[in-house]
Amino acid sequence: MEFTETYGKIEALKGNLGKVIRGKPGVIDLAITALLSKGHLLIEDVPGVGKTTLAHGLARSISCSFQRIQFTSDLLPSDVIGVTVYNQALNTFEFRQGPIFANIVLADEINRATPKTQSALLEAMNDRQVSADRATYTLPSPFMLLATQNPLEFSGTFPLPESQLDRFTMCVRIGYPDEAHEKEIMQSDPSSAMQDLLPVLTTADVEGMQAAAGKVSVEEDLVSYIMAIASATRAHRAIRLGVSPRATMTLYKAAQAHALTSGRNYCIPDDIKRLSAPVFAHRIIPNERVPEGIEGPSSLIEDVLSGVAVPV
Repeated sequence: MEFTETYGKIEALKGNLGKVIRGKPGVIDLAITALLSKGHLLIEDVPGVGKTTLAHGLARSISCSFQRIQFTSDLLPSDVIGVTVYNQALNTFEFRQGPIFANIVLADEINRATPKTQSALLEAMNDRQVSADRATYTLPSPFMLLATQNPLEFSGTFPLPESQLDRFTMCVRIGYPDEAHEKEIMQSDPSSAMQDLLPVLTTADVEGMQAAAGKVSVEEDLVSYIMAIASATRAHRAIRLGVSPRATMTLYKAAQAHALTSGRNYCIPDDIKRLSAPVFAHRIIPNERVPEGIEGPSSLIEDVLSGVAVPV
């Protein structure tokens, strides 16, 4: 796929998502970046700001299979992966696929399920396959998991384990819309807008765009810059657990995808600076005491960035 053609398809996807996600171009860019880097997206925010709408909009913009899983406290791993049943007519056991077998899967309110059910997603997210009854089943390609979660202080939520958080490419917040866009949302019919949303890409287009993102040039100085940021998180006085090697690899791939969404076939330091907080913040564990003026993991990552020299 030619670069100009690839960028044109990315712009078409941005425009399509902009019809249902009003006034949030930055969030749309991050969602597309996660898609092109073959990653998964965690959307954390209060109810009613468009978390599920973003996932639905992305799925409807691509001519692909889509499944939504509503996570609840009584959801079982077999409800996600599938189950082996006995076929009496054929006198044999057969595997019936669960909703995880789709190109785009929405795990709605993922932190309302128990840790046992949450862990059922680990193999799917990392290896794009699932195992059941000594057999392994490959998931469709492309495969992307979009998960929404409410803040942990909300009732009925379970914290996601660190191993699962590490498998999400990014964690983003949508935030409240500004007054002008909230008026538009209030006076519109969201369900009608979603129904009118037509696909602008095929799965073959997405795979071609992902391949193009993997070819984006990253200079050695920028690789060292990523490593310096990662090392700084591991040595920061206010961070108990820094980012893993998986996180540095994820930031590298995300920076390639972000450059492509910005119309470039090469990375610049701003790609890495822009993505450091969305990619790293949910992976670190702060100390109980943090310096004054720092609020939350994202602020910690910004503090880390301020102490790392940017390559010229």
